[in-house]
Amino acid sequence: MENFTRTVLVRAAVPTLVAGIVATVVAAFVGGAPSAVGAILGTVIVLVFFMVGQFVLATVLHHNPEMALSAALVIYLAKIGLLMLLLFVLQGTTAFDTRAFAFTIVLCTLVWTAAEVWVLAKTKALVVDPANVPEAAQRIADNASNADQ
Repeated sequence: MENFTRTVLVRAAVPTLVAGIVATVVAAFVGGAPSAVGAILGTVIVLVFFMVGQFVLATVLHHNPEMALSAALVIYLAKIGLLMLLLFVLQGTTAFDTRAFAFTIVLCTLVWTAAEVWVLAKTKALVVDPANVPEAAQRIADNASNADQ
């Protein structure tokens, strides 16, 4: 696994898990066991959805970096669609508290997204692979840096 993908997964999954644990404790205190079960399920769903999405995106970036934006949008739409389908299927369930479930999903999604944005802002990821820069472009860049000196 690429180092950048590992960094995103660790630095986004850990705060999301912590937020899910906090949500579970609060839900258990406020609504009892059914609320805690809903919060646990919400946390697991967000972690699985976002981790799988990150792995798929990393695979696409490795094989075809030009498709990064398209792949990210398709993955996002697929996650939202699956989540909506899941919420529709579980709408009338009495096995757990759906309000705690939905609240935890929103909370964990916001935490994951904020952590991912933070990682992207702090990590210096190469946009252009220096090994693949054409010779003419490299000469132009060299001439521009020599002119600045």
